[in-house]
Amino acid sequence: MYAVVEIQGSQFKVSKDQKLYVNRIDAKEGSKVSFDKVLLVDDGKKVQVGKPSLSGTSVDAKVVSHLKDDKVIVFKKKRRKGYKVKNGHRQPITEIIIQGISEKKSAPKKEVESTKKTAATKKTAATKKTAAAKK
Repeated sequence: MYAVVEIQGSQFKVSKDQKLYVNRIDAKEGSKVSFDKVLLVDDGKKVQVGKPSLSGTSVDAKVVSHLKDDKVIVFKKKRRKGYKVKNGHRQPITEIIIQGISEKKSAPKKEVESTKKTAATKKTAATKKTAAAKK
């Protein structure tokens, strides 16, 4: 089973017990976090795609540690001008472990059909009343 989830503006394909490095999350080390913006879930038999996200589905994870990513070098140069600048930075990241993908059970279809029937009966009753009022 896997899911595609949006975390801190980036999309990740995750599965249970997977280690993942994401942009820094405001949570303490050892705490649990839940991500509600799940875009796709595949359980091996059925694929569910959200429009744009699935409601009632979440991905649970545990924050392992806060780290810094590898250094990114920013080098600027203008040729024939004697201009050279070398800068760099290390992006703050968080290491998380996916603990599970939870999805809610779909609502029974009988309730949906009964609401359609009651709406139809109300509509016919309203048309009968307006027809009687016109006479």
